[in-house]
Amino acid sequence: MEYRIEELATASGVRVDTIRFYQGKGLLPPPRRAGRVALYDDAHRERLARIRSLLREGLPLALIKRVLDELPGEPAPEPLLRALAHAQVGERSFSRAELAAEAGLPEALVAAAQAAGLIEPIRVGDEERFGEADLEMARAGLAILGVGFPLHELLALAVEHAQGTRAVAERAIELFDRHVRRPGGPPQDPEAVTAAFRALLPQVTRLVAFFFQRTLVSRALSRLHGRGEDRALAEALAATESARLEVAWR
Repeated sequence: MEYRIEELATASGVRVDTIRFYQGKGLLPPPRRAGRVALYDDAHRERLARIRSLLREGLPLALIKRVLDELPGEPAPEPLLRALAHAQVGERSFSRAELAAEAGLPEALVAAAQAAGLIEPIRVGDEERFGEADLEMARAGLAILGVGFPLHELLALAVEHAQGTRAVAERAIELFDRHVRRPGGPPQDPEAVTAAFRALLPQVTRLVAFFFQRTLVSRALSRLHGRGEDRALAEALAATESARLEVAWR
């Protein structure tokens, strides 16, 4: 069956501008053209239903696109998707205004962090929602700002860090796909893959956090030593001996 865009919107329960938005993001294939008329078919309607289902699970659009592109005609690993969604969002989600209020930040600053790619909302229908991880990052950022860092310099450093982190994360995902999810063949049992993901994620989080802390402290101590600031060095060493990084994972 073929549909004009208004008919597809009615049949799928999705607004016309949302369909166009999904097309622009590459989640929905382009329609067939009959002259100046765009015609959609049942495959488009089914894909829209799949997108809506994954959005209800809490997945961000970028991950949904990856899932749909990787698994054409193949059932997606639902338990893993639910685990990813929970890791992304947590138990609660917030609008941008709610996130700003919970974190004690001006909404304009949250918008700036979003524009810089430091926090990434999921899209639930036509609404953007932020997760608990975004809230924790916003609170941490506010605490760092409170020490006296200039906002523009802190944002620039955060963007640089985010870019490097994304590149490493993509390579880590590829490793997981090759050696855990698809080791030399078709995908493994979804429940086993999900269990592996749940076990790995907190350990990877701890590894990254501890490595960053160790590197930061090591470089700071090296700089103090190089400047001959012996008293500051002694105080810093005493502080690092008593400090203990806490990495909580829900």
